[in-house]
Amino acid sequence: MLLKKMFRTLLRYKAQFISMVIMIALGVGVFLGFNMEWYSLEKNIGFIFDQTGFADYRIYSEKGFSQEDLQAVLAIDGVRDATRFLTVNAAVKDDTDVIALAVSENMKVSGVYLMEGEPYDPDSRDGLWLSDQYARQNGVRLGDKMTLTYKTLTVTGTVKGLVKAGEFLICVPDETQVMPDYHSYGFAYLSPAMLENIIPAIFRNFVGNSLYYQINVRTDADKASFVQAVDRALGKTLLVLSKEETLSYAEAMGEVEEGKTMGSVLPVLFLAIAILTMVTTMHRITASEKTQIGTLKALGFRDRRILRHYTAYALIIGLIGTALGVGLGYLLGWYIMNPDGAMGTYLDMPTWNLYVPAFGWAVLALINAFLVLIGFLSTRNMLSGTAADALRPYSPRRMRHLALEETRAFKALNFGTKWNLRDCFRHKARSLMTLFGIVGCMVLLVGGLGMMDTMNAFVKAFYDDAIHYENRVNLDAESIRKEEAQALEDACRGDWSATASVQLGDKAVGLEVYHVENDKVRFLDEDMRFVSLADEGAYICGRIARSQGLQPGDMLSFSPYGSDDTYTVRVAGVLRSMTESIVMSDRAADAIGYPYSVSAVYTDETNLPENRNILNVQTKKAIIDSFDSFMALMNVMILLLVLAAVVLGIVVLYNLGVMSYTERYREMATLKVVGFKDRKIGTLLISQNLWLTVLGILVGLPAGVGVLQYLLTALAAEYELKLVIGPATYLISILLSFGVSLAVGLMVARKNRHIDMVAALKTAE
Repeated sequence: MLLKKMFRTLLRYKAQFISMVIMIALGVGVFLGFNMEWYSLEKNIGFIFDQTGFADYRIYSEKGFSQEDLQAVLAIDGVRDATRFLTVNAAVKDDTDVIALAVSENMKVSGVYLMEGEPYDPDSRDGLWLSDQYARQNGVRLGDKMTLTYKTLTVTGTVKGLVKAGEFLICVPDETQVMPDYHSYGFAYLSPAMLENIIPAIFRNFVGNSLYYQINVRTDADKASFVQAVDRALGKTLLVLSKEETLSYAEAMGEVEEGKTMGSVLPVLFLAIAILTMVTTMHRITASEKTQIGTLKALGFRDRRILRHYTAYALIIGLIGTALGVGLGYLLGWYIMNPDGAMGTYLDMPTWNLYVPAFGWAVLALINAFLVLIGFLSTRNMLSGTAADALRPYSPRRMRHLALEETRAFKALNFGTKWNLRDCFRHKARSLMTLFGIVGCMVLLVGGLGMMDTMNAFVKAFYDDAIHYENRVNLDAESIRKEEAQALEDACRGDWSATASVQLGDKAVGLEVYHVENDKVRFLDEDMRFVSLADEGAYICGRIARSQGLQPGDMLSFSPYGSDDTYTVRVAGVLRSMTESIVMSDRAADAIGYPYSVSAVYTDETNLPENRNILNVQTKKAIIDSFDSFMALMNVMILLLVLAAVVLGIVVLYNLGVMSYTERYREMATLKVVGFKDRKIGTLLISQNLWLTVLGILVGLPAGVGVLQYLLTALAAEYELKLVIGPATYLISILLSFGVSLAVGLMVARKNRHIDMVAALKTAE
């Protein structure tokens, strides 16, 4: 009998039950999907790093490393494994594509993961193990021959395997290009035997009689102790970078941390709105069923059985909503985490498995337990007293006159305003839940659309305005003389820069020296205004300013790697930068005697003069296109978030609107009896919703800005973003919130046409 009653009750309150299921499904789905994204990312990144032996440290030397140097590093206490390593950017012959050529003597460190073809052969004298992504994008197949050029050197090999590599997890030429472009840039591994065969004296002269200028090491030692051990073992101070200072690891783990940050804010808000609304709705449903509960009690049903029966409603809602939410979460996770999805265009991983963090399942279990507890407590409250007490219909507690009602201002209000104000105070929980739902919707809208505004402003400032050139000509900094670079700059009517890694405290940062005469490179300060580099002092990025506690006027000291010299300069200003770097003009560098080698020329010219020191040319269009693809993916995610916010707002407001209609059913019947028209009653219902909407917007706008600012601050380690929210974002957020509220109000208001005045008024209050 109770089973049949359960289905009848579900049908009777179908709108509330469906809305609660949707709310739980949305809350669980967004929460699970966002947390599944970063956790799956972490697991899959860990897999490729483990399979390819991603190095913990990289030791660099301009003169190269001998086998004796490698053995000395292997002898350091705590070193598990190490390899001599080489990587250079080579051009594809008769093409503009660039291939990063890599060689590892020990493939257990900084090796490859075979996707297709022959296993890596260290003795092969003609084999290339090529990036499978580059091969796919450019129609290269196993067995094809490729010819690459580096300076005056030509490398011809046969593609024997298609691979992925942890060292090239994010395959970009440098940090100025945000997204990989496998149409124009990829990587390939050679064998040490092939390297020895194709590079005779010319390369040895370049690196000081050694082919390898890098040693990659796997160890659990902390950086400070490892650097000291390396200095003792090799007898000199060298540049040592930890994995956290490499692009592939830093950017990949930055995505994980970004996912954690996002997963701790927006999904939690979704889930909180869903659960709190569910609590209020469940209490009101059991209140509406009070007479039914009393009837069952009068018929002899034990309290325990009635409790189980009504608690089952909460359990059913929780289980169905959770099941749908898990499916939605996996769908959202798969949308982001698949080879053709948002992350697939950024990270080059062999596996794209989805994983749910352990706390995710624990949260789902706690949610269902909490919902069951709410159903249990709500029903037990209705069972208190005798059967006769339970048979009396539920009535809200008697409303006391407020001091506000005795004021002249309140008495001057019209009837509808007074009625709605009294109802808000009488049903505080419902009113607060409605307000919370609108605030939550506004936070999500302002946060999502505001992030789009911020990123668009970031792209315009950093890429459209600051990059004022069409081509970046990368030079061989080791062999080009300053006079040659100056002549090339004059011929191209451009500007030039020199880059190097220096030691700042206990970390490595970039030092960039610029010679700007033709306005090809611009620099942004913290207020996003363009500044010219002074002839004295150095500029630092915001990340260095925060981590080192520096501000303009302070003194800054840094040391070039491989040298005992220390240079001290005054901090001239703080810049917003894509990289963690120190920036100086060439005059400022000359003033302190800092030695540098020109590494790039920035120009609008396309017909470049012949020069043996030109390595390759990177176009502004390629950089912009890569970021455009990143922005397109981000915009899709934001639109999904906005859509979810609107759906959640509709469901929450409709559910609470129906609850309001049910609770005021008898009052509206009374109004109809005394002559109020359906339109007038509908206006009363809608006006209360609109009041709460206005209040929710007033609270939600600054709350949304605050949440977005928190996210930007939390993501400052990866991006130096300045909060920008355009008028359109505020307008769209307000109009969407008003539109949702008005649409829901109209849907609920239509119900008053079906009020049965006789049935409503003959019940005892």
